Amino acid sequence: MLYLDHAATTVVRPEVREVMAPFADEAFGNPSGIHGVSRRAKNAIEEARERAAALLGAAKPLEIIFTGGGTEADNLAVVGAALADGNRRRVVTSAIEHEAVLESARFAARLGCELRVVDVDASGRVAPREIAAAVGDGAVVSVMAANNETGAIQPLPEIANAARGAGRDVLVHTDAVQAFISEEVTVGTTSADMISLAAHKLGGPKGAGLLYVRDEITLEPVIHGGGQELGRRSGTHNVAGIVGLVTAMELSVADREDFRRRVRSARDAFEEALAAELGAVELTVNEPRLVQHSHLRFPGVLSETLLIRLDQAGIAAAAGSACHSGAIEMSHVLAAMGASDAVAAESVRFSFGWVNDVADGADAATRVAAVVGELR
Repeated sequence: MLYLDHAATTVVRPEVREVMAPFADEAFGNPSGIHGVSRRAKNAIEEARERAAALLGAAKPLEIIFTGGGTEADNLAVVGAALADGNRRRVVTSAIEHEAVLESARFAARLGCELRVVDVDASGRVAPREIAAAVGDGAVVSVMAANNETGAIQPLPEIANAARGAGRDVLVHTDAVQAFISEEVTVGTTSADMISLAAHKLGGPKGAGLLYVRDEITLEPVIHGGGQELGRRSGTHNVAGIVGLVTAMELSVADREDFRRRVRSARDAFEEALAAELGAVELTVNEPRLVQHSHLRFPGVLSETLLIRLDQAGIAAAAGSACHSGAIEMSHVLAAMGASDAVAAESVRFSFGWVNDVADGADAATRVAAVVGELR
């Protein structure tokens, strides 16, 4: 199988498996305990917190909250920030956000917050002036760093500056789950007050993530219980997952420049060879986009049929987000960009990862072109 669905999840890096292994064996302790076995687990978490803070340019390690993944981090950022302050009762987001943000925003609205969803242009990008027009005083703004379906990169610093310039008491959150592996994501580069990450998009394990939260910000917990993470996120820590997450972050940062070169070459080789075989390739978005994303339309070929045939040909790809229960339905991202149902139904996402190289791109193009040719 030639796996080209890394936007859904990535292969766990060998180094990550290695560092996680002890915490399923001799270092299995509950970090909330007081004895030696627990202390070893607790020390591993706090060391990982310090490393994560350094990677993100956080001022303090305790600005890092470990979560059960990107979805939980998004919920805590959007709902937690909106409910923690009676003066911050407006949520502003974009129409192409991940469902974790959109559903969190809708939940906040059901609890009495005002919700404003900003449209995007045909390239799937958010205009800072549109965010500014929606903000007002007292708002939580959530705009993703890069789209999980199309790979379109958002102008985050401009959006953050526009939002803060348009009202008082404005917090800016970004879901950087898709972007971190290939883009520089720090407090400084995003200008965000809150940043969500997930391990399994970086060569780490599923079920582990984090939320960076600027020190002065108070959050209302969305998970209640034993008061772990300074009362901000209750629940027994996933020690192995946390260690794996931060190790995957470090490997991603260390490998980022080579990743960008290698994966961009693989993706470009794929698109160029595909164009040579089929004629012009219809890209959903142009630059700036993530180097690992290739979102394409194949006129006359339904994506559902194409994906089944590609699977039979040994290629794993996707249509839209991987967060629905195996169902292929109209992408809310493409709809927000103005695509018709027919166009959306002919669009497929190929996403490359840290295991891919130029040979994979060329191989994929040959297989995809053959299948598309047969279907046409």
